[in-house]
Amino acid sequence: MKPAISVGILLIIVGVISLAYQGITYTTQEKAVDLGTLQITTEKEHTIPLPPILGVLALVGGVVLLVVNKS
Repeated sequence: MKPAISVGILLIIVGVISLAYQGITYTTQEKAVDLGTLQITTEKEHTIPLPPILGVLALVGGVVLLVVNKS
């Protein structure tokens, strides 16, 4: 398999996932209170938004790579 075809398939997969999820969410733990042996932590959720245009560009780029390398 040509490397360009593999990259095209990978771009299509990344584009579809990006359009489906529209962001990456992760959780961190932070200390809220620290009094000697007493420690209280809180969990905070952070989101990294993925713009829809990124997914569309990856999807279109993957399709273009597959069509160009078909011949």
